[in-house]
Parts: sequence; structure tokens; C-alpha cells
Amino acid sequence: MEKQLHLNLLGSRPPMAGGLQFGSKMKMGPGRKRDFSPLPWSQYFETMENVEVENEDGKDIFRIYCSGSHGPVLLLLHGGGHSALSWAVFTSVIYSRINCRVVAMDLRAHGDTKVKNPDDLSADTMAKDIGKVIEALYGESPPPIMIIGHSMGGAIAVHTAVANHVPSLLGLCVIDVVEGTAMDALNSMQNFLRSRPRTFKSLENAIEWSVKSGQIRNIESARVSMGGQVKKCEESTSSPGVSNSIGEGIIEEDEDEEGEEESNKKRMKEDEQEMTKESLFTWRVELSKTEKYWDGWFRGLSSLFLTCPVPKLLLLAGVDRLDKDLTIGQMQGKFQMQVLPQCGHAVHEDAPEKVADALATFMVRHKFTEFKEGYLC
Repeated sequence: MEKQLHLNLLGSRPPMAGGLQFGSKMKMGPGRKRDFSPLPWSQYFETMENVEVENEDGKDIFRIYCSGSHGPVLLLLHGGGHSALSWAVFTSVIYSRINCRVVAMDLRAHGDTKVKNPDDLSADTMAKDIGKVIEALYGESPPPIMIIGHSMGGAIAVHTAVANHVPSLLGLCVIDVVEGTAMDALNSMQNFLRSRPRTFKSLENAIEWSVKSGQIRNIESARVSMGGQVKKCEESTSSPGVSNSIGEGIIEEDEDEEGEEESNKKRMKEDEQEMTKESLFTWRVELSKTEKYWDGWFRGLSSLFLTCPVPKLLLLAGVDRLDKDLTIGQMQGKFQMQVLPQCGHAVHEDAPEKVADALATFMVRHKFTEFKEGYLC
């Protein structure tokens, strides 16, 4: 149960028997080895660009991936530690369903976005980033926009909507983030983060871990999205930056004897040096360092979500995630909810077709767009 509570920053549920593997192009037969090689973003998005926005400290550069040229914009916001590439397979599916444009962006300090102050991950700052990127893309007359956010990105989507940073907002879709569950998870989140591998020998190794650990249950999505979660260790082994980036966030339990403590420290240092020589990839985002912002992302989220004056869709991996405020709001018809079983926390990666179907139906029902000609819903 404790492990299931760690869902609101990062997917961590163990794989279920019979879990969906949509999009995997491999037929697993006896003795067949699964392919964990990375896939390019260009297989799923039409374009990639960097968007410059002015800030007090200078220019920030946000990486975005896009598809489509007409219809409402689907602005996709990823979860903590993930990147815009987590939406890759979903983008190819939703784009085949409805008339729309897709813009998936790397949030600050994530993916390939480069900002002057990457340590500021407050909800207020990240919500303002969204507004600035939209303004940079479309000027003072942006097209109709539907914001879809997963986990942390869902929380930022709500804060963005409430602050009216996107004046042309059509609707809001939040994927698998609920205030009650998220707040319960925060106390033990650090322990979960420490349980993850600190480094990987290759990108393929990272992809394999993400699938076998259940973080991403769709092999195809893992192959394109994990490249946005990890980075290559380019520094030399003598550089202090490498051992810090690999070793920080690991907290050992206190030992009773000073001798044992010194021995542990020496062993850890030797292990880090050895791993630095052998390991080539580590996490892009040290989620343990973002702890001071977690409360601000999630506290009060349910009431904020309910006050957003646009049509709202909540997609969950399990009905147990609903807290009291959302249960009452759902009974009052303040938002539409759909539960997608047999998914982990990364619902849009595990079951991109189901998420696309739910979102497409929602948008067509509200007359935001139409199904593409020839698509049979």
C-alpha cells in the first residue's frame, strides 16, 4: 500500500498480470528477447523547437514538440522527473482521432529545457512559464487551448488555469493526481526515490529498468520517453560534478559505532568512484531536491480544480484515488471522471489509446473539435 502512494511524482506501481503493452511492435515468442533500444522523437511528433522567453534573469529556453497545424491546441504537461517525450505515443494516437494541434513541452529543469533558475520549481513559477510559452508561440491572440497534465503536470495545469495564464483556455484534463493521495505519499517519497537505481550502464539499461520495475508498462513508450528522464554523464571521472550528481540524495541510516560510520562512508565513496567509471547515464532531475515544492504543488489542489470555470476531465488509474472534495464534486457533476484500470501511474504511457479515446470523446462532446474524417469511434 505504501508503495502505491508514491504515484503522484513518479510511477512506481509493480506490473500487473495481463498489463497492457499497447504499441509494442514485438510479438513475444519463446526465447525472444525484448527490444529496449531507444526510439526517436521524430517517429511521433512532426517538429521540435526551442522557445525563448524573457525573464528577469535573462532568457529561458523551453523545448517543445509539436504536431498538427489546425484545430484546438492540446498543451501537454508531463509529471515530475519525466519529459515531453512521455506524451509521444499518446500524441500519435490522439492526432489520428481528432482535428487538433499538439504542443508537448519540457517543464523547467526537465528534459532539454534550459532556464536561468532551474532550482525554482514552485507552482507559481511553473504556471507562469506556461503562460509565457503560449504567448511566445501565439502572441496576444492564442488559439483555443486544452491543457492536459499528468501528475505534477496535472497540478501545474490546475494552477495555470486558476491564474488565467492561458486566456483562451477551452478545458482541463488532469491525469492521475488527487490531492489526498498525493499529500499522503509525500512523507515516504524520499524513501522511494532512494530505492531507485542512481545510474544506468546505458540508455537501453534505463529503458529495461523502467519496464521491468513497472514505472512504464508500455515498452514502446518507454523506448521513446526514458531518454527524457536520464542523461549521459559527460564529465570526466575526476570531476566532482559526476560523483555529486550520482551520489546526492542517498541518505544512509545512522550507525551506532563511529567506526562503522567511517567504514560506510569509505565504501560509499569507493562505490561511487567505481560506478562513475562504469555508468554512463543518470537521472536528469534530482527529485529529492524538489521536496520543498511538493506541498505547494498539491495542497488545496482539489478545491482549485473544482473552481476552474471550464469543462474538466479527470482520468484515474483507480477509483481509490478520489478524496472527499472530489467525490462530492463528482456527485454534483462538476467534472467528468473516467477510471482506466490495468494501468500504472503513467496512465497516458501505459494505455495511450484509452486515454486518447476518453479525451477525444470529451472534446467532441463539448464541441471543441470533431473526429477526423474516416475515424470510426
